[in-house]
Amino acid sequence: MSSVPEGSAAAGPGRTSPGTSASVTPFPAVGTSPSGPVPEVVGTELGTADPPPGTGPDSPQVKTSLQMKTSLQILRSLDSGPRGLVEARAEERLTRFGENVLPAWRPVSRPRRFVRSLRDPFTSVLLCLGLVSAVVSAWGTACVILALVGVSCLLRSTEEHRADRSTAALRELVATTATVVRRASADAVPREREVPVADLVPGDVIRLGPGDLVPADVQVLRAGGLTVHQSALTGESAPVAKHPLDAPDPALDGAGPFARPQLCFQGSSVTSGSGTAVIVATGGDTRFAAAHDGRARQRGASAFDRSVQGISWTLIRFMLLTPPLVLMANAALRGRGLETLPFAVAVAVGLTPEMLPVIVTTALARGAARLARTSGVIVKRLPALHDLGAVDVLCLDKTGTLTEDRPVVEEAVDGSDLPDPGVLGWAALSALWALQLAELPAPDALDEAVLDAADEAGGWGPSAAYEGVAALPFDPVRRVATAVLRRPGRVGVHTLVTKGAVEAVLERCALDGDERERLLALAGRKAESGLRLLAVARADRPARPGAYTPADERGLTFVGLVALRDVPTPSAADALGVLARRGVTVKVLTGDHPGTAAHVCQDLGLRTDAVGGGDGIVTADLVDALSDAELARVADRATVFARCTPEHKARIVSALRAAGHTTGFLGDGVNDLPALHAADVGICPRNAVDVAREAADVVLAEKDLTAIDRAVLEGRHSSGNIATYLRITLSSNLGNVIAMLTAGLMLPFLPMLPAQVLVQNLCFDAAQLAFAFDRPAASVLRGPTVLRSRDFLRFITGFGLLNAAADLATFGVLALALHNAAGTDGEAAFHAGWFTENLLTQALVLVLLRTGRSAAERRAGGPLRAAAAGLAVVGVLLPVTPLGPLLGMSALPPLYYLLLGSVLGLYAVGLTAARRRYERRHPAGVEQERSIRKAGAEL
Repeated sequence: MSSVPEGSAAAGPGRTSPGTSASVTPFPAVGTSPSGPVPEVVGTELGTADPPPGTGPDSPQVKTSLQMKTSLQILRSLDSGPRGLVEARAEERLTRFGENVLPAWRPVSRPRRFVRSLRDPFTSVLLCLGLVSAVVSAWGTACVILALVGVSCLLRSTEEHRADRSTAALRELVATTATVVRRASADAVPREREVPVADLVPGDVIRLGPGDLVPADVQVLRAGGLTVHQSALTGESAPVAKHPLDAPDPALDGAGPFARPQLCFQGSSVTSGSGTAVIVATGGDTRFAAAHDGRARQRGASAFDRSVQGISWTLIRFMLLTPPLVLMANAALRGRGLETLPFAVAVAVGLTPEMLPVIVTTALARGAARLARTSGVIVKRLPALHDLGAVDVLCLDKTGTLTEDRPVVEEAVDGSDLPDPGVLGWAALSALWALQLAELPAPDALDEAVLDAADEAGGWGPSAAYEGVAALPFDPVRRVATAVLRRPGRVGVHTLVTKGAVEAVLERCALDGDERERLLALAGRKAESGLRLLAVARADRPARPGAYTPADERGLTFVGLVALRDVPTPSAADALGVLARRGVTVKVLTGDHPGTAAHVCQDLGLRTDAVGGGDGIVTADLVDALSDAELARVADRATVFARCTPEHKARIVSALRAAGHTTGFLGDGVNDLPALHAADVGICPRNAVDVAREAADVVLAEKDLTAIDRAVLEGRHSSGNIATYLRITLSSNLGNVIAMLTAGLMLPFLPMLPAQVLVQNLCFDAAQLAFAFDRPAASVLRGPTVLRSRDFLRFITGFGLLNAAADLATFGVLALALHNAAGTDGEAAFHAGWFTENLLTQALVLVLLRTGRSAAERRAGGPLRAAAAGLAVVGVLLPVTPLGPLLGMSALPPLYYLLLGSVLGLYAVGLTAARRRYERRHPAGVEQERSIRKAGAEL
């Protein structure tokens, strides 16, 4: 077995072999155009006659046939040439086609955001109630309701605008300038200059170099070793070779656009080489912009949407039934007519938690602000913060999340599976000189790992004398890279060192069939154990001055295998454990080999034996064979999905949602867009491609599970406060409405005047703002928080009836205390007595029904306790102030307060007993506990 020539050396990016001066021979990429400029196309230069009708750059015929045209044909179709556009024509096209900007980047105006906030179903209902109140001349009620609607919409639109501004600052990925070739006039010499990307137009000729971002969809005119990284568009991890098409190629018939070597697309980046290209599409016409198509962005209702809509429609039914029932009952029993309509509307408003939009928006906005301030997490869509709190399944890829995007060398072995450091040395030589001679801006992750491992193995030694001659960079078609080396003193001999995919390297080696099968089986066993493999081969060739081509990669001698493994992210294991304890199950959706995925999951403690007692790893082939219903059942149990395409990921996420889960998806590329849209909440890191950031609901400072855990906690914090608000408010409101309707039928006068109902609601509304600033109990943060309308209905019915019983008991107290009062004085005293009792019972509800398993947790609700105290003070003092008579209320005798204290004491005892009974039956929510146990079992 050959060993590394004396003194192997390794280096990272920018490494050079000490003591040598590399003789670099530029290597032309396969398929590049002949040297020299592309000939001018007569009659197509700008400044000449206009192109024939139907052949302009915006014609449908041109758009549908661009990918089939050769370089000369594309220039003619675009009315351009290799010398670039004339400035005047470029300005004309900029006006005609618009800026080269993605449509989604154009900011939404504040008025439009404000109006869009009205689409919330409950906000719409409040708006209708406000308009009805205005129609029946209940101006006070109408003004209060419409003001609450306005405040809610203003808060929501302002917070979304702030999130959009933060997101706009993250658009580092899209190039800001490009090198374009233009002329001042038709006869002027073309000059290269930097222009903003937004000013590029179809027909512009641009230069591309290593590290450049492709600013629009282009067709290559000239290329020298040009390779581009288009993983953001296709998910391919390896660079793709690009070269011009100078003649129609039948082999490309039926090939997709990304498989065509002459086309490059916005969102990709140049890995190596250089090229000249003509722009064929800009702005909304690019492939990059296709992901922003409205149909592609359509998403089903999120967990928050489903929760709010379910609760809203339950309340809407009550509100729609209440006014007619009040009118009919008063007409039948008391002979009253339309004069009770304002009271009926007031009762409907009394049932309505009109502060819901304000509380929800304030709670979510405060949570989003805390995340941005403390963790650098940007919540673009406020309801997504609730969805984060409700997430019970998190789907993600392993690379960069569970593992660092930095593999390390595990071993280097020869063909007999014996350790051989020489294999690593030859691989490092190939990586080093391919990096330098192909003008790569930096090595890819595998080459970097090989170079680092060679450094750690002790340096290069005598092999530092090797000089690079030429390089054939890696491309996904050949799946190998080759460096051509020369050793001083060894005249007339060049050494080819080839490394790459095992199958591709073995095809180029001089091996018999049995030996090739043996080596493939060896590689297969290592891959099944979770290792990634590079095969290495070499050969000596007579030195020659001409360029080397892939045809020289034949008859090689197999050297050995370099095995690499993915390094788990240091915080991944702990973060997975924390998420499991919080009731969040992690599903790994990856395009990698099943063995690699299983190995990483085992290292991190994730179980992969969840399906049928087998290995629990579902491959894309099985996903394709399953129906949607079958996939939902499999996805619920499986942990790892391997060999996944973007479509597979989206289908798996959709299946999990169909199974009743609230799903989050973490992705960072255009290939993740389908899954980002399919999830309840799409999550991406700050360094994701711009289109992914546009599609995501939450943008993380880093691709880190710890940041997701903090975001989940903040979501549960906000959701817990919203849920507590709804339970307390709805139960109190329902009790008041039941009592008010009963009293209205029993009394010869209205139990409360519309103005009194309005003031009572205003006081309770002001107190309810404390919910947005409360600190929820620890039990709220243990598992997903989901607002279920059926659970709320059961809760508010039970506690609402208890509240109504306290209100009706107050009737007896008032009858006893006011038995000597009569006429107007009796009505005013009754109104005052019930007004006071209502506010005091609501204050008790605020304190006693606050979420918390222990007395200490309930006592911790500082904002709510202060709000309850303020509500009690207003209830007791308002009737005896000068404002009381203006509202139709009078002072009450001391006997009433003594009797009322007894009623309130009994109510507090009953409320506490009912709460404890409810907590025993719902310790933390049955579903919540199940999800926590299930997630913990995955580790």
